[in-house]
Amino acid sequence: MQRTSSEIDDMCVLQVESGGAPPGETVIVERKGFGHPDTLADHLAEQLSRVYSLHTLERFGAVLHHNFDKLALLGGSSRVRYGGGRMVDPVRVLVNGRAAEVCAGEKIPVDDLLIATVEEFFAARLPELIGHLRVELNVTANPSPGAVEVDGAVADRAVWFAPRSLDDLRERRVALANDTSLGTGWAPEHPVETFVRDLSDQLSGPDGLPARYPWWGSDVKVMGYAAGGDIDIVACVPQKSAYVPDRAAYLANRDVVGAECRRLLANRFPEASGRIRVNVRDLPERDELYLTVTGSSIESGDEGVVGRGNRVNGLITPLRPMNVEGVAGKNPVYHVGKLYNLLAQRMAARLTEQTSPQCSTPCPPSRPWTTTGGRPPLTPSMSSGTRP
Repeated sequence: MQRTSSEIDDMCVLQVESGGAPPGETVIVERKGFGHPDTLADHLAEQLSRVYSLHTLERFGAVLHHNFDKLALLGGSSRVRYGGGRMVDPVRVLVNGRAAEVCAGEKIPVDDLLIATVEEFFAARLPELIGHLRVELNVTANPSPGAVEVDGAVADRAVWFAPRSLDDLRERRVALANDTSLGTGWAPEHPVETFVRDLSDQLSGPDGLPARYPWWGSDVKVMGYAAGGDIDIVACVPQKSAYVPDRAAYLANRDVVGAECRRLLANRFPEASGRIRVNVRDLPERDELYLTVTGSSIESGDEGVVGRGNRVNGLITPLRPMNVEGVAGKNPVYHVGKLYNLLAQRMAARLTEQTSPQCSTPCPPSRPWTTTGGRPPLTPSMSSGTRP
C-alpha cells in the first residue's frame, strides 16, 4: 500500500492511501429509494437549501447563512382497502433549522420560500399527499454561541443571521469552516454495490418502472448480499391501493416486480448464482401486504429524518469506510460536514481513475473558528450539491 500525505497548511493534512487490498469477498449494501421517508427528508432538506441559496445569491450576491439539516417528516395515518383507500391524518413536515431573515435591512420571505418549496416537492414526488400535509416551520435566525458583547460593541457573530451588508459575512473574506467534521470517501464500487443503486433507481425513480405501472409505489428499499459467486437481493416495493382491486391482483403485481428484478440481475450478472426476494414480510392469507394509498409508508406511522438514509455516494455500505454525517440541507458554502464528504468521495473516484484500482481518502477534521498567531482559519471550502 502506498501512502502519501500533503500538508495543506499548519492546520490541515490530507492523507491518501492507494494500492491497498480490495475489500473481502463479502458485500453488504443497501439503498433507500426515492419515496422512502428518509430519502424524502434528505431530498427535501437539500431542495430547501438550494432554493434559499439561489434566492439570496440572486438578490444579494451571496449565499446567506442557513441550515435545514434537522428536517423531519412525521407519518400521518391512512385507511387502505382494495381498489381505494384514503388519508385520515396529514403527514407533518417539520422544517427545523435556521436562516437569515434580513440582509442590508431588506426582509427575506423565508416562510413563503420554504412553504412553496415543500408543496412543490411533494406535488412532484408524492402527488397523492397534496391536501394532506401539515407544514410546521421551526426556523429561527438566532446566532450560534460565541457572540460576546464587549463595551456595548456588536459582536460579529451577532449579525451572521442578520447581516447589515455582505461585509458581515466573514467567509467571504477568509476561508472558514463552521464545525469540526470528518469526510470519508472510497472507490471503486463493487459491481454488486453499483447494481443495488441501479436496481433501486429502476424500482423507485420517476424514469424507472413506476412510470410504466400505475400501481407501482416509490417507497422502495433494496438490500444486496454477495459472497463468492452468489448474490442475494431483497427488495421491498409498495403498491398503490387504488389500482389493486383484490389480493390476487396484488400477488400478480408482486410477481411482475420479481420478474423485472430477475431480468435486471441476469442482464448484469449472467454467470452468477442469484436469488431475488420481494416483500418478504407479506402475509397474503391475512391480507397483510405492502399496500398503500400513496406509494410510501410516510402516509401512516413511519418517519423520515435527515441523515438516516443513503450516504453521500447514494449507498449504505457497513463494510466500507463510512461516517454518519448527514449532508443534506447544510449550508453549501462553509459547512464541512457536507463539503468534506463530497470532496473525499470525488477525490477517491478521481484518484481511482488515474492511479490504482483501490483508494480511500479519509479527509481530516477541521479546526473551525480558531486563529493561530493572528492568522484566520484556513479550512478550504467549496460549493456543491449532494448525490441522492
